Amino acid sequence: MEKIEGSIQAVIFASTDSSFSVFRLKPEQQNALITVTCNFPAPLVGQNVCVEGKWIVHPRFGQQFKADKMETTAPDSADGIERFLASGALAGIGPAMAKRIVSKFGKDTLQIIEKESGRLCEVSGIGKKTAQKIFQAYNEQGELRDVMIWLETHGLSSTYAGRIFQEYGSFSVEIMENDPYRLAHDIEGIGFLTADQVAAQMGVEKNADSRIEAGIDFALLQTAASGHCCVPEEIVINKTARLLNIDRESIYAKLKKEIENDRLYTEYVGGEQLIYPPYLYFAEKQTARKILELNNNAEPLPLENAAKMTAEWEKSSNINLAQKQREAIEAVLKNGFFVLTGGPGTGKTTIIQGILFVLQHFGLKVLLGAPTGRAAKRLTEATGQSAGTIHRLLEATGIRSDADSAFGRDSDEPLEADAIIIDEVSMVDIVLMQHFLNAVPSGCRVVLVGDVDQLPAVGPGAVLKDILRSGAVASLKLDEVFRQAQESMIIHNAHAINAGRMPDCSSNSDFSFLEIDNDEEAADRIVALCRKELVTAGFDPLADVQVLSPMHRLACGVSNLNKLLQEALNCAKTEKKEYKTAAQTFRVGDKVMQIKNNYEKNIFNGDIGFVQEISPQKITVNFGENNVDYQPAEVNQLMLAYAMSVHKSQGSEYKVVVLPLTTGHFIMLQRNLLYTAVTRAKEKVILLGSKKALYTAIQNNRTQKRYTLLAERLTQGIS
Repeated sequence: MEKIEGSIQAVIFASTDSSFSVFRLKPEQQNALITVTCNFPAPLVGQNVCVEGKWIVHPRFGQQFKADKMETTAPDSADGIERFLASGALAGIGPAMAKRIVSKFGKDTLQIIEKESGRLCEVSGIGKKTAQKIFQAYNEQGELRDVMIWLETHGLSSTYAGRIFQEYGSFSVEIMENDPYRLAHDIEGIGFLTADQVAAQMGVEKNADSRIEAGIDFALLQTAASGHCCVPEEIVINKTARLLNIDRESIYAKLKKEIENDRLYTEYVGGEQLIYPPYLYFAEKQTARKILELNNNAEPLPLENAAKMTAEWEKSSNINLAQKQREAIEAVLKNGFFVLTGGPGTGKTTIIQGILFVLQHFGLKVLLGAPTGRAAKRLTEATGQSAGTIHRLLEATGIRSDADSAFGRDSDEPLEADAIIIDEVSMVDIVLMQHFLNAVPSGCRVVLVGDVDQLPAVGPGAVLKDILRSGAVASLKLDEVFRQAQESMIIHNAHAINAGRMPDCSSNSDFSFLEIDNDEEAADRIVALCRKELVTAGFDPLADVQVLSPMHRLACGVSNLNKLLQEALNCAKTEKKEYKTAAQTFRVGDKVMQIKNNYEKNIFNGDIGFVQEISPQKITVNFGENNVDYQPAEVNQLMLAYAMSVHKSQGSEYKVVVLPLTTGHFIMLQRNLLYTAVTRAKEKVILLGSKKALYTAIQNNRTQKRYTLLAERLTQGIS
């Protein structure tokens, strides 16, 4: 292999997961620059490097040096140091300041920063705070290198170093040394098996207590990801035994100790011991306790006055309420906790307006909320009053933990409200419900509104279903589809699907089924619909149309459809900037989705935006009201959103929904999934695929059992 030493002049490309980079290198004793590619994190401009590899000829970019090894050192010339500082590598230093610092200290600059940072105040424009900030940033560069070395030494790719350092900071190496299994829980992309390999290299025995404990925790984490709050003991033992490949007796003994030491919690129901991770145990207990407390503490409001107010509102709004709708308003006035459910076209939104009118005319301060930004926006448009996401109502902070509060509003700093109405509650999991109810002041009324036939929350629990199942609080189901709604083929077919009947796909162009048995042909037809046919019909393929899919894989899965639709609607051009990761390529103009809650940026799972700008240092995404910058280590929080899963579409509404149904998606073909997808559309639904898949989805009304005890805690006194 050939070896080349030189200094970094510019970084051309750096993938967000640090797995690939391209940079310009000026070899020693030469003036001409060379292009180097490597499967490593990008070095910093100004750094000196030694690369080992071979020359290749790229068919598009010509001659390049492909590096298989790379060692970096700090720049040693004044010119190199200035480029290094001016590159933005250290927070607080730009090109002008870099020039002033190097003019003052020359080749000794980096030594001054590391060992005598106070002397930076000798440079004009630098005060004590800025000097300290520069010192900390320089130290972090060294600490990041330490993390990379540790990972490579233990058989892990150094590409994870950025994410690990972002999570653990200066304690990164110490944490990994003491508990390598934390990597599986905290760092995206590192699974349990990888962490287990690292632990084995560190000498952790197969039957070590720490390994069994981590295996049990991971097994419970997997069950929570499947929607369970708790799980039978036998399932925990079996999952852990398969994961660790050790005997069940060792796992049982450790599980028993974990329970005795209050690291795990249990409940006995029907002769079965159910195991909880602590955060879900307390989430369920606190949710049940607060529901019962709120239900009993609100003062009833006079129904006679309410009847007059309701009649006044009906007259002013030109609305005639049905009997059940009147009963819903009365129930809100009589009860501290009330649940309103119903399918599309049954008047849930109308009743929210009526409830809001009556409560406000009693002088109550009412807050409106929903699980997602899109659902909150719909609620705002429907009521004419401001609605926020539950996260924003609770003033979400930057703390991210299952066990610790991530919100500024809690029992010590409750919400300022006399009544709170939350829409789309089927999407709310047990942890979010716990935090919400924890922030509701005593005596405040709570009204939950949702459609229990929608898909359950992605997170653990079945909150809406369990509350209704318990019968512990007042509830009412609206089941009359009103005349205007009956005229909508989408609403008509949604109710047909929910009742187990085949939809009418021929009477009206607003609801159609295109029979295409070949998956690849179905994917191509989806592209044609979005690129041509729906555009001709007057729809904007980005703003008005949403492609949904039951699964992520296969030809008609989310991943492949996103690639095809991106190429069709926002293809690569020489002048269009791109940012490549191992999984996807982002371009200016792309439709993207945030896929995890980011409390610091005030952007949450499911928010949709458009890429505005791309540079090697960041991607800027517009989310309607604000632009949000993503650093390279944060880009894994985004995914293309030309297509998305049906689960991700909950709480949203689109003019047009396009949904493939293929036999390859068999495992996900369920009635509630099809029903949820159809009810996301306002004007047009296009189903395409095989009739067999459509029939399978409608007939399959079996939903996965979720192990939860919220209903039992509400009714049977399980404490």
